[in-house]
Amino acid sequence: MSYNAPIKDMLFVMNELAGLSTVNALPGCEDATADTVEAVLEENAKFCGSVVAPLNWTSDKDPSFWHDGQVTTAKGFKEAFKSFAEAGWQGVQHPTEFGGQGLPKLVATPCIEMLNAASISFALVALLSDGAIEALLTAGSDQQKATYLEPLVSGKWTGTMNLTEPQAGSDLAAVRTRAVPQGDGTYKIFGTKIFITYGEHDMAENIVHLVLARTPDAPPGVKGISLFIVPKFLVNADGTLGARNDAHCVSIEHKLGIKASPTAVLQFGDHGGAIGTLVGEENRGLEYMFIMMNAARFGVGMQGIGLADRAYQQAVAFAKDRVQSRDLAGSPGPVSIIHHPDVRRMLMSMRSQVEAARALAYFGAGVSDVAHHDENPDTRAANLAVYEYLVPIIKGWSTEMSQDVTRDGVQIHGGMGFIEETGAAQHYRDAKILTIYEGTTAIQANDLVGRKTVRDGGAVAKSILAQVRATEAQLAAAKGDDFKAMHRALTEGSAALEAVVDYVAGNMKSDIKGVFSGSVLYLKLAGIVLGGWMMARAALVAQQRLDEGAGDASFYKAKIATARFFADHILSQAAGLRTAIVEGSAGVLALSEDQF
Repeated sequence: MSYNAPIKDMLFVMNELAGLSTVNALPGCEDATADTVEAVLEENAKFCGSVVAPLNWTSDKDPSFWHDGQVTTAKGFKEAFKSFAEAGWQGVQHPTEFGGQGLPKLVATPCIEMLNAASISFALVALLSDGAIEALLTAGSDQQKATYLEPLVSGKWTGTMNLTEPQAGSDLAAVRTRAVPQGDGTYKIFGTKIFITYGEHDMAENIVHLVLARTPDAPPGVKGISLFIVPKFLVNADGTLGARNDAHCVSIEHKLGIKASPTAVLQFGDHGGAIGTLVGEENRGLEYMFIMMNAARFGVGMQGIGLADRAYQQAVAFAKDRVQSRDLAGSPGPVSIIHHPDVRRMLMSMRSQVEAARALAYFGAGVSDVAHHDENPDTRAANLAVYEYLVPIIKGWSTEMSQDVTRDGVQIHGGMGFIEETGAAQHYRDAKILTIYEGTTAIQANDLVGRKTVRDGGAVAKSILAQVRATEAQLAAAKGDDFKAMHRALTEGSAALEAVVDYVAGNMKSDIKGVFSGSVLYLKLAGIVLGGWMMARAALVAQQRLDEGAGDASFYKAKIATARFFADHILSQAAGLRTAIVEGSAGVLALSEDQF
């Protein structure tokens, strides 16, 4: 199954919904003109479609393997990553000072989507490097930046994130890895880290591990965690590689999906101690690691969108080709299954959810660019708050969506979807991890409740809802049944979301378990309401273009039809979710432990 990047939809979203022209006007973003962005996307689409996408199925069948401490990646990965790095794709959004292209996050986001649609297993190495680069840009010393950033940005080296230990999964307070100061500014690191994506591989000259560990006098809990750079090969003063560090891969995991991505168990210090250097200050490691995690969480949301779009494309191709049964309205013989109403329903569900999630994520990327580049500090702060509210939704809702979409992709294939050779099953298997790593959906929902809603009494959420209400007014003024239906659904949806925001903010102290029992449903509600908002905005623009007689009429008509479907079938779930959140905690908490 080939992958054809949906460049037309990507550019529509960037220009009409995510504010590319606004971003282009920001200081430092002047190169992101419409023509330049289109050229970047077209080149990235060619690379992803011709170089990476063909590796997806073959690498799942013959994945990376470990032998005697070394990992050999799937056939073709090493050469593809060399091409990826040489073309500058690792550095799209990173500073020109360190060899990057310095383009806005909004421009990098469709590139991330395309790479993940082509092959999530391959794309993961770039995602972790992006996180390491962001952490070092924010918290690294001048010397660390000078040593590590250019090789990471160029793709000459890659980065990892080392949090999890056998006894410390989501609870990082339980981290035991030790960092012993040596008196010369270095530390010796001792401990075991698990689930380390691309913790060992053969695609780059060096691997820069960012490791959470405790110094001997650290306070207990998360307040006592520090962050260290522990490279696979030590780096000499002139930037050349030195001795092999005492950080070794002792195995890689055998997994349900993303099989070609080596997930390593790393052992630090079995032969005298791995040499590491402190990032920033002692005991602030979790703060710095969250920089990586936030970058990675947005990236994982894009993984969900890219994978779901790949599954949708494959399902459409199969539905047009697979001939089975007569048309319900009558036909002389069997027809392709795309003529059957329930197949149409599933395809529209897949399509509408992918487009809604894409639009919301790109909108978030544009908000992030304003937060980082606008000259007005108040504007930066306001946009940063909105972006931080959106990140757990983009990660959590988009990845949960990908499971629904890839499941329907298997269903449309019927029995052939259950057979590995079609590739539909691989998309379904690959999607499962997305709701788990970089913080499960429940952790994203806890973040949305605690840090993003309760902390400010729902103020940021209400500011976004004010923008939604402005779109509702536009829908009310628009003509036609489609816009009436969208107006009704969005109005009911925004009311449900506002009621839940008020419930969460108002009941945290009096009924904390009740509030958190509905946290994942709150995240889902926020996703579908804000996704419905994006779809309504897209439909309004599409109608305007049709009225003007401009552009591709078929594309704009499809935009309106897809938005109407989302309103009728997805956004219409909002009222039920509101009931489950506000009134449903009693059922969640009713049984005693012994009754389960």
